[in-house]
Amino acid sequence: MATACGSNTGRGGSGSGPAISQWYHQYGEPGTQQAVKRYAAAYKKADVTVQWRPGDYDRQTAAALLTDSGPDVFEVNGPLLDQIQGGQVADLTDVVEPVKDDFNQAVLAPKIWRDKIWGIPQVVDMQLLYYRKSLLKDAGVEPPRTLDELVDAARKLTTKKTKGLFLGNDGGVGVLGGTPLFAAGLSLIGEDGKVGFDDPSAARALGKVRQLYADKSLLLGAPTDWSDPAAFIQGLTAMQWSGLWALPQIKKALGDDFGVLPFPKDGSAGKPSVPVGAYGSAVSARSARKEEAKAFAKWLWVDRTDFQQDFALSYGFHIPARISLAKKAQQLREGAAADAVRYATDHGYAEPLLWTTADRTAYQDALSRIIKDGANPESELKRVVRKVNAELQRVRKT
Repeated sequence: MATACGSNTGRGGSGSGPAISQWYHQYGEPGTQQAVKRYAAAYKKADVTVQWRPGDYDRQTAAALLTDSGPDVFEVNGPLLDQIQGGQVADLTDVVEPVKDDFNQAVLAPKIWRDKIWGIPQVVDMQLLYYRKSLLKDAGVEPPRTLDELVDAARKLTTKKTKGLFLGNDGGVGVLGGTPLFAAGLSLIGEDGKVGFDDPSAARALGKVRQLYADKSLLLGAPTDWSDPAAFIQGLTAMQWSGLWALPQIKKALGDDFGVLPFPKDGSAGKPSVPVGAYGSAVSARSARKEEAKAFAKWLWVDRTDFQQDFALSYGFHIPARISLAKKAQQLREGAAADAVRYATDHGYAEPLLWTTADRTAYQDALSRIIKDGANPESELKRVVRKVNAELQRVRKT
């Protein structure tokens, strides 16, 4: 996302209680920074100071959690398993448990370790496939429901002026992640706790993604990358993989001349695939005001459903993490937005907690070699399976 301008810190609460610090990463949507300061100011039991953190936020928080000068409450892309096992974050089970079933379960699951909840999902972000209705109709192409149909459609939609599909300027290496594996009916880590893609269908699905690149059906070198819908709006591509956040901009530019789909299924055991994720609110285990920080996190992300809905939909375009709020959100009840919410509910998957940074790096490196270099998917995936097995043994010893 684009970065937002503004100061890095700001006073929040008007309460007379203890001082609590709260960190956020720098959102690109105008108004978000002012909103979170307004929420903090509304809390009367503590004086909450909001810090807006530009730069490499994940690295900043990881370092700060090892010190006594870090945040009390903080937004986190996780928490990561190493942070949980290292005792860096507080147990929030008692905070979330009363409303546990009301959270989108796909994004709550990665915040649970050994039956305890370590983070509160804030909003759900999702990725999906946008397609231009008029371009598909002119080419006699139906919206693709299988991966084979996607490969065929991208080829047919490619002309001298327009490419069939945009998966990012790297051909999908950075954004696809495990999406093609889920489309083949697999997973990253199975319910049995073992590698979930040690199966021939994984190589088959990734081979088809490679075919898109080999066919020269993919838009490469666009002025902006996959998270920005500019290439799709400008007609540089007939289909684009992007996020839900792009939908209002696309609708404003194209009206009803677009539709949305999940990533198409592959094979008889396949299923549509929709990656979802959620930043969470966590509490530092080193906080000197841990109980007060937990009380504030509960107030903001469990009790104040009005603030939760405002945060999700008034600035950017996200799905509220609470199922009950998502159902009530007027902006999500019609057209492509309603389709997107349904896809996220029916087909959403999130990277599991056991999928570590080392796993992700090994898989993404293999994906790059498969897509860009035409490396053999089977041999590449075998190496990744070995790496993931070793990582699983490591984290279980901790």
